Amino acid sequence: MASHYPTGQPVQHPAQLQQQAQLAAAQQQQAATPSVPISITICGDGGCGKSSITLRLVRSQWTSEYDPTIEDNYSVTRRVDGTTYHLSLTDTAGQEEYRGMWASSNLGADAFLLVYDITSRDSLDALQYFDDLIDMEAETRLDNAERARKAGVQPGGGAAGGGGYTAPGSKVVPPVKIVAGNKCDLQQSRQVPAAVGLDWARKRGCGFMETSARLEVNIEETFALLVRRVMERRQLAQMGILDNTEMNARGMTKPLTPLPHEHGTMGGAAGEKRGGMGGPKMTGERFGRGQGGFWKSLRCW
Repeated sequence: MASHYPTGQPVQHPAQLQQQAQLAAAQQQQAATPSVPISITICGDGGCGKSSITLRLVRSQWTSEYDPTIEDNYSVTRRVDGTTYHLSLTDTAGQEEYRGMWASSNLGADAFLLVYDITSRDSLDALQYFDDLIDMEAETRLDNAERARKAGVQPGGGAAGGGGYTAPGSKVVPPVKIVAGNKCDLQQSRQVPAAVGLDWARKRGCGFMETSARLEVNIEETFALLVRRVMERRQLAQMGILDNTEMNARGMTKPLTPLPHEHGTMGGAAGEKRGGMGGPKMTGERFGRGQGGFWKSLRCW
């Protein structure tokens, strides 16, 4: 019997054609929907890994070379919970001599990622300087909101997605704060226990994560958490709820704990002799997050 289809042409089932049409329609709808803008400032002491975290997110790159940053700006698009977001990232200077260069635009961010190095207690202490600045900015925004309320203007009803402006330059939604304990792969050199970082964050109303830019642990998850908390704050602002200092802390996740004793930074017997507080074995160990990967075996605290 002769074929009704040209030779070599694949025969598509009607259900496949329908799925393709639905996918094309969804892609067109996604392209037509403007992405929601969110600005994030990344701050912390010099050498704690701010740039490494940023470049992991933006370019999926990591380098062991340390090049002090004065200020770099990046933009990246991410889809979180079915919505597309345009993230404007500012990687700021960490060295004390450059901190005076912090511009008002840095403090105008929707969210702040406060990064410290788990191998340096001083880097955690250095976050207090940035936290104080952010808290002063939060007070300013609450004052703006009160003035807007007295003027009969609803806070948080400005930009797309509830940007939180009553007029240009007068943000009213308090910023989101999340603390990131970076370099969690360097367990052997840890100076800041996860519980200490978590307690520091909790006392200051911040969310908390432990990350590794080198092994790409909790990078995407941290920024997704920032996006979710910003959107919650914007929604609360539209409802007239602005002074909600507990919301950031509610969004914290459980940090990583010291590793089981069979995992040592040197691998094999050498790693076991060190008491098991090291990172993953460096020979033959999979670092991915999929089935059988090293991070799959981590316990939570």
